[in-house]
Amino acid sequence: MSGTNKLDWKTYESITKYIYETLGKQSGVTIKGYGSTCKVVGKSGVSHQIDVLTTHSDGIHSYETAIECKYWKDKVNKDIVMKVSSIIEDAGINKGIIVSKNGFTQDGIEFAKYRNIGLVELRELEEKDMKDNPKEIDIEILELNIKIHRTRAEITSIDIGDNRKIEIKHEFDYFAYIVMLENGNQVPFYDYVNNFRKEIKLLNNKTKPLTAKYKIPRSKLLNRQTGEKIDLDEILFTGQITESDDNRNLKYTIVDKVWLLMKSIFDERTFSFSESGLIIEHKKI
Repeated sequence: MSGTNKLDWKTYESITKYIYETLGKQSGVTIKGYGSTCKVVGKSGVSHQIDVLTTHSDGIHSYETAIECKYWKDKVNKDIVMKVSSIIEDAGINKGIIVSKNGFTQDGIEFAKYRNIGLVELRELEEKDMKDNPKEIDIEILELNIKIHRTRAEITSIDIGDNRKIEIKHEFDYFAYIVMLENGNQVPFYDYVNNFRKEIKLLNNKTKPLTAKYKIPRSKLLNRQTGEKIDLDEILFTGQITESDDNRNLKYTIVDKVWLLMKSIFDERTFSFSESGLIIEHKKI
């Protein structure tokens, strides 16, 4: 299908062909031809262009249906019904259907019923349709069972000497600190955090806390948020390997937006049609 929901008469014909091809698959209906190249010659010798021509077989006989598409601003009247009726009679086609964007006049409906011509309204969804038809079509429910086993190096304490500790409430808090070395270099505090985590992961001891001390004499710890500088000679990390299961069951309903409605006048069937090509019949309760 196209990537846009703007219709013209060519797109309208293509959509009609797609709908009848899709709906007819289960009952053995196939598309014999459609568009400007689909022509049949009648008993009169006259060539007739058919918008969409379908065929199906009951195992013994084959039956053809001619579908006429009218992407018009006006309603289709009895003159068009008479024209379609004459074409299928001359061409020996078994059934005729007229698909209209803006419906049919009353005389068109009455004459179509008399000549056994099917009438179908196929148009874009409008505000007036929202009461009886949903804006969205449920495609399916997707259930995900996710099993996650986490092994991580958790830091439980950070001591910077003289019984001073750094309180970290969130992972992002580490990024607030910079270590200013004696030689003038500046090292993100998070680099020391990562080094410690790598060390205890290598040891992989899950039974007891582990410690590591980093000597950085005559340095300062800068809190970039407050501007405070603290004298620093060492950092002592304490931490432990922890394990946890974080299993999740997620459920999503996948939906598609309704674009077109198709209503068959005589057999009173209604279908919703989405731009992605999904067709759903609205059965009467």
